[in-house]
Amino acid sequence: MIKVAVLGATGYTALEALKILLRHPEAEIVAVTSRQEGRTPVSGVHPSLAGRLDLALEDLSPQEVGRRADCVLGCLPHCASAEILPQVLAAGARVVDFSADYRLDDAATYLEWYGHEHPDAGRLGATVYGLPELFRDRIRDQDLVANPGCYSTSAILPLAPLVKAGLVETDDIIIDSKSGVSGAGRSPRLMTHFPECNESMSPYNVGRHRHTPEIEQIVARHAGVRPQVIFTPQLAPMDRGILSTIYVRPRRPVSDGDVMQVLREAYAGERFVRIVDHLPGTKDTVNTNFCDITARVVRGRILLISCLDNLVKGAAGAAVQNLNVMFGLPETMGLL
Repeated sequence: MIKVAVLGATGYTALEALKILLRHPEAEIVAVTSRQEGRTPVSGVHPSLAGRLDLALEDLSPQEVGRRADCVLGCLPHCASAEILPQVLAAGARVVDFSADYRLDDAATYLEWYGHEHPDAGRLGATVYGLPELFRDRIRDQDLVANPGCYSTSAILPLAPLVKAGLVETDDIIIDSKSGVSGAGRSPRLMTHFPECNESMSPYNVGRHRHTPEIEQIVARHAGVRPQVIFTPQLAPMDRGILSTIYVRPRRPVSDGDVMQVLREAYAGERFVRIVDHLPGTKDTVNTNFCDITARVVRGRILLISCLDNLVKGAAGAAVQNLNVMFGLPETMGLL
């Protein structure tokens, strides 16, 4: 059995991870941590876990977490993870980090987008990006994996095969994404207050959303050149799910079938990426680890449409998928 600890266990993604781990036949949850809740039973914070997980939230040192667990899922805020996780790693545990602290390639980009000097900059650019569909061979032997952002996954998975095949221009990529309110986290804020977001859709962080450099850097690894991305996130009046529509210019005339064939060949045999002929919706992937993708050619543009559950394939499901790869388990374990 793999002993698993969850750091920062009070949020939505941590809850989703705990629910997945409870049905994982090779995982044992040995610690759930929080600095805010004292010794409260985890079911006191997440009532859906009552009768399912008999653990109390603990404020453990990183060293104790690392000694107690084989694998740690770090659900800590950005800028906090990189302060704590090096100590967890030094204590002997392997880590999947949910934050953005290890996703980017360099400290200057991190400072620009997150406004903080990186406390563990030596690992930037050397930490593997946790999309198994693209980086599985590197993930297997890693002690630290950077779990992708939810929006980023919905954009990178459809884009990577096309830029790798040289099929699209990389200097004009437009990404329009709608996300459920859970993507903003559990801490109350005005924009996620029910009277503000119910029956309303609104863009936010236009031109400055922090997933932009993440998308650009990972797509660049497949394109060989840094793409130019305009990314617009929008808050949709639903609990969970992401629907992304991506507009790109082809380098030569193509049909729907040409683009779909590239996608099907790229993800042949991948269990959690479904290339579908219909136009997918967020209900198709809710509570699953699937990302559904389709493509259309409209007036000389390729439209890529993808959807996923932001809490599962966009966060906790991807983390458990990475855990499975890291420990040599079937990739689908606990996820179907």
